[in-house]
Amino acid sequence: MALSRFWSWMIVLSVLYIFFLLVTNQLYSLNGLINGKQNDAVLISEKPISFFQADTAFLSLIQQNKANGFSNNDTLYKLLDNGTVEMSFGKQSADGIFPTCKNTIMDIWLPLIGYLTFFCGLLNLLNDSNAMNRMAKILAPFFARIFPELPKNHPAYGFMTMNFAANFLGLDNAATPFGLKAMESLQEVNTHKNKASNSQIMFLCLHAAGLTLIPTSIIGYRAAQHAANPADIMLPTIITSFIGTLAALIFVSIKQKINLLNGVVVLAVSSVTAIIAGLLFYIGSLSGLEKFHFTGNLSNAVLLFIIGLVVANSIWNEKIFKANETNIFDSFVHGAKDGFTTGVRVLPYMIAMLVALSIFRNSSLMGIVMGGISSLMNLFHVDPEITQAIPVAIMRPFSAGGSRGFMLDAMKTYGPDSLTGQLSCLFQGAAETTFYVVALYFGSVNVKETRYTLGIMLLVDLVCVLAGIAVVKMYF
Repeated sequence: MALSRFWSWMIVLSVLYIFFLLVTNQLYSLNGLINGKQNDAVLISEKPISFFQADTAFLSLIQQNKANGFSNNDTLYKLLDNGTVEMSFGKQSADGIFPTCKNTIMDIWLPLIGYLTFFCGLLNLLNDSNAMNRMAKILAPFFARIFPELPKNHPAYGFMTMNFAANFLGLDNAATPFGLKAMESLQEVNTHKNKASNSQIMFLCLHAAGLTLIPTSIIGYRAAQHAANPADIMLPTIITSFIGTLAALIFVSIKQKINLLNGVVVLAVSSVTAIIAGLLFYIGSLSGLEKFHFTGNLSNAVLLFIIGLVVANSIWNEKIFKANETNIFDSFVHGAKDGFTTGVRVLPYMIAMLVALSIFRNSSLMGIVMGGISSLMNLFHVDPEITQAIPVAIMRPFSAGGSRGFMLDAMKTYGPDSLTGQLSCLFQGAAETTFYVVALYFGSVNVKETRYTLGIMLLVDLVCVLAGIAVVKMYF
């Protein structure tokens, strides 16, 4: 219900504000909001060529630069073939409605279909070889305490483990298929199919907290911006995402009245902490180039190892496939078909959310919200370098692409090794696209009532922002 109201009001308020801007002559054309693309020049006026005849020098510049346009005081003048001069200023914040619909399918959904098809095929091999049941039995002592409503040895344990592992290694493309299968498995034991179960809420909040060991994409962006040590953001990202994960676990447990003060949970959290600390100690001992090389290979090596292990396990247990009158390849194909079906089911939810965010950003309401928060922070004398990174934190729950753009802009403007640049990278790497994730995962199982999921996920986002600021200030 919360997501539905947010989505509805976001569209209505954005559209009303767009028409207000149009009526008050603050907006010249609606075409960009419908058909424009991100970073397109924003049309502010049109004049006939005769309008500039009094200034022959200026007119000559416009005519000489007909192909690419002529810029003067940040205003772009472009002469069209029909004799009209278009004047543009600034850049469009996001793709318009039609390009968003197209790009959602071409750039996000079709690749997701490929990932789902392959990884769901692998997951079916795990399931048909009984490996998922064995994994569930191993993890049952821990999961039974934070998912008390989930039956013991349920296959969802295995799916969730694969999702958490992929997130931990920065393998977003693999994490999504595992996560969607986990939600489907949890939905099987959900007694109220239209309402999110406690187990689904716990899983999604832990997933969105995104405990990350290797923020590979962030390291790559920093390297492209010529950071002195691109991988230096790794430790702050790990610490911040770990704090966010613990916060998600605690907040949901309080809401669901789950007791976390027991030996199994404490041992599991301590073990994860020890593993992270050990890896950090080793990575910290490497030089800059060695560190970049190691972190770049580790996640990919683990992914290849998992794929090889799944297939090898299937070969070892081939008799189980034969007993079920199937074989390894047919089992993979059957699972891959399920992945494709899941991908088709989530498309409407993806388009609905991304189009709403497109309208919200292009209406300038997002900019107003960001400006208001920045002004509020200035009143409390917050460090300007922190304030300059806040747009990334605000945009991250709404749009990964939008927050990425703010992050890159921050690094270009203030430098990748500045506090603003480092904090922007941390906000990008230690958080999740909250609204998109809620729509995608609950949409995949047709859950309409998400209960308190969105509120807790946004609260965890706030914890990550505050923790990130503290960590960066201490680390750098």
